Amino acid sequence: FRGQVDKYTWVDFGDSYLPSELNAAYLWAQLLHADEINENRLASWHRYREAFQPLVDAGKIELQHIPEGCTHNAHMFYLKCKDLAERTEFIRFLKENDILAVFHYIPLHSAPAGEKFGRFDGEDVYTTAESERLVRLPMYYGLTEADQSKVIAKVLEFYEK
Repeated sequence: FRGQVDKYTWVDFGDSYLPSELNAAYLWAQLLHADEINENRLASWHRYREAFQPLVDAGKIELQHIPEGCTHNAHMFYLKCKDLAERTEFIRFLKENDILAVFHYIPLHSAPAGEKFGRFDGEDVYTTAESERLVRLPMYYGLTEADQSKVIAKVLEFYEK
């Protein structure tokens, strides 16, 4: 396999063990502030969720579902577009407005190593179709309200047309 590979594409046997002392020191500092970081991310997650609920109610997008009694750490916020064409146009629109939104994953069975070493058992009813709809919005510790407001405004603008 030649060419650029993103971190979500499985290309061969093996793992990626990358932590160094510097990475460990950075992680330690984050662990010391884990509650603060998690609360900040959850606040951003809930703000997105509230802002986009009208789009869900109108049937324009889908949002992730957190089952009753479960908690999460707001490590990402995604929405699901209607299809791949809409997702492509949505990501392009956000990029034109200086907002980086990305798709989340390549299904393992269609990644180079999945095609080489694996197999898909049964019919692919959901995996590929769902992966083609999913878009991750900016979500990180310290995401400012101003930046998040811009993201929200542009998402709403895209779906108002």
